[in-house]
Amino acid sequence: MEHLLFALKHEELDLQAAILALKKIDPVPLVEQFSQATSSSYLQQACFLWEIANQQTLNAPPAKGATKPLFDPNLFLTGPSSKYTRWRVDFNGIGSIQYSPTVRLTPEIKALLAEDILGQAREFIQSMDPDMVERAVRWAYLSETEGSYAIEREAPTGNRTEAFAKLLARAHEEILLTEEYLVELQNLTVQSAMDQAVEYRNQQNWLRRDSSITYVPPAPEHLLPVMEGLLTLANQKDNGIHPLVLGSLVSFRFVFAHPFMDGNGRLSRFLFHKIACRNANLPNGLVLPISTAMARHEGHYLRALKSFSAPARDLWTVAKVSDLEYDCAFEGSPEIYHFWDATKCVQFGLEMAKEALQRDLHEEVHFLGRFDRVYSRLNKAIDMNNNLMNLITRLLVQNDGALSISRRKMFIAKGCTEELLNEAEQIAQEALNEESPD
Repeated sequence: MEHLLFALKHEELDLQAAILALKKIDPVPLVEQFSQATSSSYLQQACFLWEIANQQTLNAPPAKGATKPLFDPNLFLTGPSSKYTRWRVDFNGIGSIQYSPTVRLTPEIKALLAEDILGQAREFIQSMDPDMVERAVRWAYLSETEGSYAIEREAPTGNRTEAFAKLLARAHEEILLTEEYLVELQNLTVQSAMDQAVEYRNQQNWLRRDSSITYVPPAPEHLLPVMEGLLTLANQKDNGIHPLVLGSLVSFRFVFAHPFMDGNGRLSRFLFHKIACRNANLPNGLVLPISTAMARHEGHYLRALKSFSAPARDLWTVAKVSDLEYDCAFEGSPEIYHFWDATKCVQFGLEMAKEALQRDLHEEVHFLGRFDRVYSRLNKAIDMNNNLMNLITRLLVQNDGALSISRRKMFIAKGCTEELLNEAEQIAQEALNEESPD
C-alpha cells in the first residue's frame, strides 16, 4: 500500500495501475491512515479509487479540505467535472468512473491540437465552389473505402465498395450509437449472411497473424460492460473533448473490444468518422480519408494498437486445440478494458487526420483543378468521345502533360493519330503551366 500512496502523492496518475493495485489492498489500514489525515489529497484519492475498484463503500470519516481534480489538466486531457464531495475529489477524467481512458497531454498531442485540423478543413471547404466540394466528397468516400480495405490487405469488389461508401454516407446521421445500430452497420460491412451479426458476440474471438495469436479481445462475459462504457462515452455531446480525440478513443476501443466475429476493423474506422462528423467544421457529407493515410503508415498503426494489445495479450493463456480452434483463458482483471492509456492511439488518430487533410484531400482537390483546366482546353480543340477524353485528361494530368509509350499505343489502337496525341500533350502542358484556370 505504501508504494501506491507514494505514487499517488509524487507521480502522474496511472489510473489503470492504481485501480488494479487497490483491488488487492486491505481497506482497514487504508481507512486507518485516512482517519489520521482526512485532509490529505492523495489519501482522499486512494479511498475514492478504492471504492471504484472494489465497488464497495468504505467506513471512513468525512474528508476535509478543498476539492481537487483527480487529473492534473496540465498533464492530461480531461473531461467534464463531476464532484464527489464525500472524498473531496473532482473526477475530471474522460468518460466516467466506470469507464475512463487516459490521454497524457504530450508535446506532440499539444502541437496537433493547436493546429486546429478541423478548422483548417472548414476553411479549405469554404474556399471551394459547391461542385468541387461534391466531387471531393465522392473522392473521399472512394479513397476511404480503398484505404480501409487496404489496411486489411483486401481488394474491395464493386459490391463491397458500394456498401462501404453507403456506410460512410451515414457518418453524418444524427443518431445515438446503440447495440442495435452497430449491428445494422456491421451487416452493411459484411457481405456474407453467415457472418452478419444479430447481437454482440457470445463466443470468444482472437486475432491471429501467421501461426500465433497476437491479441485476445475481452471474454463474452466482460464484453457488455465494456461496450456500455464505450457507447456512453461515444454518445456524450458538449463534453469538451476534441472530436478527433473522441473519435480516436472510440475507434481504437471498439477494435480492442471486437464485439462482432467479423467486420470490426472497418466498423472501427467508420466510428472515427461518425464522431468527427458531429463537428460543424465537416459539412456537406465530407469525411477525412484517414484510412488512406493509415494504410501508408501500417507500422505506426500497429505500434498504436500494440500500446494496449501487447500487454493485454500477456494476460491470456492460449492453447491450440486445432488449426481453427484455441482455448483462451483470461488471467487478468476486466478493469484493463475500462481504464487504459490511450495516449499513443490518440496521437496516431490526430496525425492521420492531419495527413488526410493536408496531403490527401489537398492533393486531390489540386488534381481536380488541374484536370478541369486540361479537360476544358482539350475539349475545345480535339474531337474525342467523352470516355476517351476523360481518360486521356487524367493520364496527362498524372504525368505532367506527357503520355508514356504504352499509353500512346493504347490510344492509337483506339483510333487516335500521333498528331492528335502530340497536340493533346502540348495543350495539356500549356494548361498545367498556368497557375490558375482561365
